[in-house]
Amino acid sequence: MSTSLSATTSAPPTWRTRAWWQGLALAGLLAAAAMVAAQTPWAGRWGLSALTLAIVLGIVAGNTFFPAIAAHTAAGVDFSKNRLLRAGIVLYGFRITFQQIGAIGWAGVVIDALMVALTFVLALQLGTRVFKLDRQTSMLIGAGSAICGAAAVMAAEPVVRAQAHKVSVAVATVVVFGTLAMFAYPLLYPYLHLSEQAYGVYAGSTIHEVAQVVAAGRSVSEPAAATAVIVKMLRVMMLAPFLLALSRADRADGQGGAARITIPWFALVFIAAAGVNSLGWLPPQWVAALVQLDTVLLAMAMAALGLRTHVGAIRQAGLKPLLLAATLFGFLMVGGYGVNRAVSHWLG
Repeated sequence: MSTSLSATTSAPPTWRTRAWWQGLALAGLLAAAAMVAAQTPWAGRWGLSALTLAIVLGIVAGNTFFPAIAAHTAAGVDFSKNRLLRAGIVLYGFRITFQQIGAIGWAGVVIDALMVALTFVLALQLGTRVFKLDRQTSMLIGAGSAICGAAAVMAAEPVVRAQAHKVSVAVATVVVFGTLAMFAYPLLYPYLHLSEQAYGVYAGSTIHEVAQVVAAGRSVSEPAAATAVIVKMLRVMMLAPFLLALSRADRADGQGGAARITIPWFALVFIAAAGVNSLGWLPPQWVAALVQLDTVLLAMAMAALGLRTHVGAIRQAGLKPLLLAATLFGFLMVGGYGVNRAVSHWLG
């Protein structure tokens, strides 16, 4: 009887907790402030989008007053950072058509595949041989840099069987350098001699997180953002075969048995949303409403990501992991630019 009663009166679902609602409200307030600020002439002169401003406000709050209220808002902030981001990426499909996806061509697929393979191999070799890091940490940082940031780190964790502190270190490094890339790429754009579409391919194939790719693309233009997201989502969809290959390699090296493989479902739903948009099944006013909702969700996700980006994460990571992540960041920017130009020339 008591066991049954205990099961019935267990903790309420996350969405019913005060921390969930308060965290959601905090992310929403920061997102609203960013969206208002993005409409000012000052933001327009500097090319600051709502998403860029949202993460800036989030970082400021995350390193000032947020730690004092984290216990009362964490559930909603993490929900925004994870679930709302996935929902926002899915809804981003309503900004895109299959015609745009087709315009990327095989060049985008080849560039993505090369960047994933080269970045991960470089991480493993440099991490274990040059920086003298353990194999697990090197693989986690490599996966995060090569594919999709913290999400790839978390997906690779059960495959490589890494300890929790190694996962935290890897996540910290990719968040730090992915955020840096989000600001650096738009500043570099005028000097890259790339069209908006070519810039989108470059950003999508080399920046760490999906949200960071969206922000870096929209800081240049909507067409650049659309191309960047398409290329990034192709890269995200490479996560499943990458994890399968990683699992087989670990078994071949005697590292253990089979591990659970995480499939990036939101990438598949994103393609489905683009398909619906391409077929014109929804009235234009519905699509416009979904696009506006998408902007709100992405801004909330970026604000939440900023709230969880702490300066202390740099100290926590330590010097060697940061050096490896910095080297990979340099390769993604410089080597990725070379790969983009070479493949585009070859297949263009």
